[in-house]
Order: sequence, then structure tokens, then C-alpha cells
Amino acid sequence: MRKSHPIRRVVLAGAATVSGIVLLLSLKPATDPASAQAAGGAVPPVAAQSPQGGAQAAGNGTVTGDAAQTQYGAVQVRLTVANGKITQAEAVQAPKGGQSDQITANAVPKLNQAAVAAQSASIDAVSGATYTSAGYKESLQSAIDKAKASAGSSQGSGSQGSGSQGSGSQGSGAAQARTVTGSVAQTQYGPVQVRITVSGGKITKAEAVQTPKGGQSDQVTANAVPKLNQAAVAAGSADIDAVSGATYTSAGYKESLQSALDQAGG
Repeated sequence: MRKSHPIRRVVLAGAATVSGIVLLLSLKPATDPASAQAAGGAVPPVAAQSPQGGAQAAGNGTVTGDAAQTQYGAVQVRLTVANGKITQAEAVQAPKGGQSDQITANAVPKLNQAAVAAQSASIDAVSGATYTSAGYKESLQSAIDKAKASAGSSQGSGSQGSGSQGSGSQGSGAAQARTVTGSVAQTQYGPVQVRITVSGGKITKAEAVQTPKGGQSDQVTANAVPKLNQAAVAAGSADIDAVSGATYTSAGYKESLQSALDQAGG
């Protein structure tokens, strides 16, 4: 019995040693530096790509037209333009106080919608808001002109580099298209001012940015100005006939039109 007791101790000690070695071998893969580096190394590239993608978002251009003064207050229009199209129109100034608040609240949303739908200042006046509508259209046209001028400037700078490829003549024609506003002509019933768009030496568009207003003048202007605009484009000059019943307005229109033509180089 005394001889067998030391042997048992040796067997137990050997078994304990083997168990310890097996335990150490099983823990080694979890503490392997190579596996830890691979797990941590995959994170930084993902984090670096995220901010780069967010910085590529494109913005919209916003243009504010000149303030148009009306009998009841100033009207000023701001446009948001994307890809050459009006995506939003809003009046940043409009007549206020008394009955004007109600008129503005009714008319301006309709004018905003009409501007986006028409993509131009050729929109109908809102019934009961003649002055506000006229001021809105004037400021809207101013904003459109500014947006076109800005777009034309950026396109012109791009086309200069391609002039040697044979497209220089097209770029030259586009560069000649411009908008010119004539001097204000004072008449017995109020000022008249004409704005024309000239392209290739021809009038492509004519419009009155100022006309006599108030009382019977509103009706005379509404009847005469569209005819005068058409006549100016058709004639390509200020040699146009006066509209019957609008002698003073016609005379002022022709005077301002000639001024605009002089500025455009005849």
C-alpha cells in the first residue's frame, strides 16, 4: 500500500500537466495578434467612405428680382431655379396693411403657382389684385432676366474653350442674345418703359415693364400694350403704328423702344 501511493501521485500530476497544455492550446487562437488585426483593420475604410459620398450633393440656385413699386406697396419675387427651370416662386415683399393683407393672401399663392406653371412672366393677373399682379410680373421678369444672365455667363465661359472645334459661330450667336431696357418715357398719364430681347440682330421679345396705371388707364394699357409688343417684334424697329385710343401710351412706348434699340446697337 505504501509503494502504490507515490505512483498515484505521479499519475495525477501527469494528468494535470496534460490538461494544462490542452487548455493553453485552446486559448491561443483567440489571442492571435493576426486575427485581431484583421478584425480591426476592416473598420477604417468604411468610415472614410461615408463623408466622401455626402459631400457630392448638388445645390439649387436662388435669384431675387428687383422690387417693383406699386400704388399699394412694393412687390418683390424670389425664384428657385434648377436645371434651367423654375421650381419655386415666392413673394418676399407684397403690399401690407388694411385690405391689402386680404388681397395679398389671396393673390400671391396663385401668382406663385402661375409662375412655376408658365416658366415665364407671361401670367394672368389675379382678379381683384391688378396692381399686385402687375408688380409681381415686373419683379418676376427681373428675376428671370438675372437667372438667364447668370446661366448665359457660365455657358459662354465653357464655349470659349471649344471655339477651335468649329462650334465658335454657334457660341457667338448665343452670346449676342441679350435683354435691354429702354429709358423711361414720361406721358400725360404716366411713365412707359420697354424691355426688349435681341438675338441675331432681331427683336425676339418686347414687353412694357412700366405703363400708365389707375382708372381708365388700366383698360387702355391692357388693350394697347400687347398690340404694341407684337408690332415691335414684327417690325424689328420703333417704326410702329399707334394703337387707336392709346395715343399717349403708344407714343411713350415708341420712345422707350427706340431708346432700347439704340442701346442694343440699332
